[in-house]
Amino acid sequence: MKEHFLVEISPHAREQMDERGANETEVLQAIQKGIDEPARKGRKMYRKNFQFNSLWRGKQYKVKQVAPVVTEEGNKLVVVTVYVFYF
Repeated sequence: MKEHFLVEISPHAREQMDERGANETEVLQAIQKGIDEPARKGRKMYRKNFQFNSLWRGKQYKVKQVAPVVTEEGNKLVVVTVYVFYF
């Protein structure tokens, strides 16, 4: 499916990962195994839920959803930003 693509994470996306609590492994798993949907500007967003069962900013959450937004450039996917949702 998406395994044949090289994945590059932009500096902006890395900043968002740090601020929002996602790591590179989660981002890559979301792209490889998550559900994809159209995003603005012809991009794609991939969503994957992870068991979390931990605190984030002082509040307990069971699930962390990691949602990288990517654009396709030749044979690579460039992660332009990463959203993270806690439930």
